[in-house]
Amino acid sequence: LHTAYRRQRQMCIRDSYLNTKFMKTMTLLLGLALSLSCFSQNQQGYQNPVIPGFYPDPSVCSVGDDYYLVASSFQYFPGVPLFHSKDLIHWEQVGNCLTRPSQVSLQGASIWGGIYAPTIRYNDGTYYMITTNVTDKGNFIVHTTDLYGEWSEPVSVKQGGIDPSLYFEGGKCYLVSNPDNCIQLCEINPMTGEQLTESKRIWNGTGGRYPEAPHIYKKDNWYYLLIAEGGTEYGHKVTIARSRHIDGPYESNPANPILTHINMNAQGNPIQGVGHAEFVQASDGSWWVLCLAFRPQTGYHHLLGRETFLAPMRWDKNAWPVVNGDGTIALQMDVPTLPQQPFAKKSPRTDFKGEKLGPEWVHIRNNHPENYTLVSGKLRLKAAPVSLNDDKASPTFVGRRQQHTDFTATTSMQLQKASPADEAGLTVYMCESSHYDLYVKQLADGKQAVVLRYRLGELTHTQKEVIVPQGKIQLRVKGNNEFYSFEYATDGKNFRKLDKMNTRYVSTETAGGFTGIILGLYAVATSDSSKAHADFEYFEYE
Repeated sequence: LHTAYRRQRQMCIRDSYLNTKFMKTMTLLLGLALSLSCFSQNQQGYQNPVIPGFYPDPSVCSVGDDYYLVASSFQYFPGVPLFHSKDLIHWEQVGNCLTRPSQVSLQGASIWGGIYAPTIRYNDGTYYMITTNVTDKGNFIVHTTDLYGEWSEPVSVKQGGIDPSLYFEGGKCYLVSNPDNCIQLCEINPMTGEQLTESKRIWNGTGGRYPEAPHIYKKDNWYYLLIAEGGTEYGHKVTIARSRHIDGPYESNPANPILTHINMNAQGNPIQGVGHAEFVQASDGSWWVLCLAFRPQTGYHHLLGRETFLAPMRWDKNAWPVVNGDGTIALQMDVPTLPQQPFAKKSPRTDFKGEKLGPEWVHIRNNHPENYTLVSGKLRLKAAPVSLNDDKASPTFVGRRQQHTDFTATTSMQLQKASPADEAGLTVYMCESSHYDLYVKQLADGKQAVVLRYRLGELTHTQKEVIVPQGKIQLRVKGNNEFYSFEYATDGKNFRKLDKMNTRYVSTETAGGFTGIILGLYAVATSDSSKAHADFEYFEYE
C-alpha cells in the first residue's frame, strides 16, 4: 500500500509539472504571437531612397492617412510628378501637376532651367502647388480639388526668388521664397496670386551660400522656419530657426545644421549632397523628414540625379527637431515605421497597348502630340527634323528615368518609310550635349544599320556601325557602376554586344545641370518632307 501510494503521488507531481510547463510554453508562444502582431503594426526598416532616380526637391502634404508628394521636373514635360503613399515608404506616381502647354512653357529650357522645386499644400478641401519656371514666368500657383484630375491654369506671384512655399493659418495664406539670397515672407491670395502685404526679410540662414527651400511649420506655439544652405551639391545642409511670430524675429538653432553629410561622421557614406528637406507628421503622431540626396557611382560622379530619401525625426515639446539621432541618413534604415502598405508590383514591360502612356513617361520640353500615337499595340514615333542635340526645340522623344545603378533596358522596334540617314532608337540621355545613342539608321542603298554613337560636349563620334537585315531590331542597354553596355538582336533573343561606354562621361559632374539620366525612345528625320516613323513594340526595364 505504501509503495502504491508513493507511485500515485509521484504521478500527480509529474502531471502537475507537465501542466505547469505546458502553461508556461503556451504563455511564451502567446507572447511571441502578440509581439509578432505588434511588430506587424510597427514594422522595422526600409531601404533608401524611397523614390529612386531623378525626383529631387520633394515636398509632401498629409490628408488623413494619405500622403502626397511632388518633385522638380526642370525641362521635362509633363511637369511636377505627383506621388501617393500610405506609409511614407512606398510611393506610386499617380499623375503630373502640369499637363498642358498653357500651364507651363518650356521652350528653350535646359538642364539648368524649367521647373524648379515645387511645394504641395492642402487647405479646406483644395490642393495647391506652387513652383518656379525659371525659363518663363517665375513663381506661380495651380490648384485642384481632385488630385487625380486636372489642375487649374496658373496664377503668377509677384514675390520672386525660387523654391516658394505656402503656409495656411487663420484664413490667411503666407508665401515664403528667397529673393536677394534671403528668406522673405508676405501674405497672398492663393487663388489669384495677388500679394496682400509687403515682402519682409525674416532670416538669412546661418551663413551658408544659397539659402533656399524655405518651409514654415507651427508647433507648440512656435513658428519653425526650415531652409537649405550650401548649394545642392556636396556642401548641402538643412538648417532651422524659430519665432513666436510668423514674421520674426527668428532665432537660429544652436545645433544647426540638423541634417547634412558634410561632416566627418558621413564622409564615407554612399549618400551625399543631403539637403532640401520637408517635414511631415504621420497619422500616428510621429514626425518624418523627406529630403534630396544623390548616390555617387564611380569616383565622385553621379548619374541618377538627386533622389528622394526618408528619415525619422524626434521632435519633443518646445524642443528643436533631431533627425535620425545624429543628422545623417543611410541606405538601410533600421527604424520603426508606420504599418507598411506596398503597392502591387508593376510589370517591368510596357507593352504600349493602353490608350495613353503612364505618368512616368516624359518628353524633352513641350512635345508635339501629333508625333506620338498608340496604334495596334505599338508606340509610333513620327520622325521629325529635330535632333537630340537641339537645345531649344522638342525632338520626337519619350522616356523614363533611370532609377537603379544596375539595370537592363530593352526595346523592339522597326524603322519604316525612312529616307537615307533617318534614324530611330534608344538613348541614354543626360542632356542635349551628353548622351549615348543606340539606333537604327536607314542607308542610301536600301539597307539599314545598327549604330552606337556618343555626344560628349563638343565631341560627337560613331563608335560602331553594323549592317543588319531589314525588319524588326531589338536594342538593349545594360548599366552598372562604371559602364553602359550596348547590344542588339535581330531574332529577339540572341543579343550581340557592340561596345561599352564609361558612365562618368554622362554624369552630372561632367555634363552639369540638375537632372539625371533618362532612358528614351526617339526618332529623327533629315527633313520635314520625310515620312519616316518608328514602331516600338515594348519597353522593358529591369
